Amino acid sequence: MSDPTPSEQRAATASLGELLGEVTSDLSTLMRQELALAKAELKESATTSAKGAGMLGGAGYAASMTVLFLSIAFWAALAVWIGGGWAGVIVAVLWAVIAAILFVMGRGQLKEVKGAPQTVETLQEIPPTFKRNEENR
Repeated sequence: MSDPTPSEQRAATASLGELLGEVTSDLSTLMRQELALAKAELKESATTSAKGAGMLGGAGYAASMTVLFLSIAFWAALAVWIGGGWAGVIVAVLWAVIAAILFVMGRGQLKEVKGAPQTVETLQEIPPTFKRNEENR
């Protein structure tokens, strides 16, 4: 048989209270680290979501401007039957292009939101750690 490892020697000489204290301390440290990881991941997700939402808000504004200028252009075109009203159409088309670009960019930003995948992964690793292994049965 091989010599006992330092961990095995510590387990053999330490009291149950000391071992339980170490486990409690390690578990507390683990939970604090998981909480810090979750906070960092959620902050990153919130930032990305805010950027995407801002771009979608810009797309909404640009779309409302499109409706406004198309309405003005249609009114002017009807008033003069082809004349100065077409300047409004050009402005409206420009706003439509801006709205489309902002929408595509905003949707892309929102698709990048991942939540907290690393936190979920590491939290799933915790329960198996508490299961007894074959040596301790």
